[in-house]
Amino acid sequence: MSEQVLKGGNVMERSRTRTLTQIAMLGAVAGVLMNFEFPIPFLAPSFYQLDFSEIPVLIGSFAMGPLAGVVIELVKILVHLVTKGTMTAGVGDVANFILGCAFVVPAGLIYRFHHIKSRKHAVEGMVVGTVLTSIAACLLNAFVLLPAYGKAFGMPIEAFIEMGTAVNPSVNSLLGFVAMIIVPFNLFKYTLTSMIVFFIYKRIRVILKGD
Repeated sequence: MSEQVLKGGNVMERSRTRTLTQIAMLGAVAGVLMNFEFPIPFLAPSFYQLDFSEIPVLIGSFAMGPLAGVVIELVKILVHLVTKGTMTAGVGDVANFILGCAFVVPAGLIYRFHHIKSRKHAVEGMVVGTVLTSIAACLLNAFVLLPAYGKAFGMPIEAFIEMGTAVNPSVNSLLGFVAMIIVPFNLFKYTLTSMIVFFIYKRIRVILKGD
């Protein structure tokens, strides 16, 4: 009996070690991907950058659960800070963490906690995550990020609105900026991320063996 308990303990320990290793690996990959960002000039001003760092985080959330996704998101931010630093006194990095969690946590919850996991549940999770993240991005940008950036760089809110107008002439207020710049940008970003994960997840899961 004691031998069986010992074997069971060893299996659990190996499983825990494997999970921690996968979390660290996915977080490191996500942190590196976060360093490669580029603007989408037809959607938003150049200070809004697109990157693919949420792909490894979402994969981890699907494979190991939403809590693992949160830890991977944290590792991603720490790797990014170490390798590239911050230009926003950490405000942008905290916002990135919050938005990343708003995306991967509901997606992971909806996918993982179905008895039979399917692509349908994955799509449902990613749709919910995308919508919630877009809403969270609107609130964060309007009440925290844009005022913080303006204070840090000595720019009034009107300057950001003018940048938005250059992209979309219909933008003439903060509300218009949120509705016509932030919403389309985040819908595009997280929909693109979701599509990529949709097509590659099954192959990656074979390696991770999270299910």
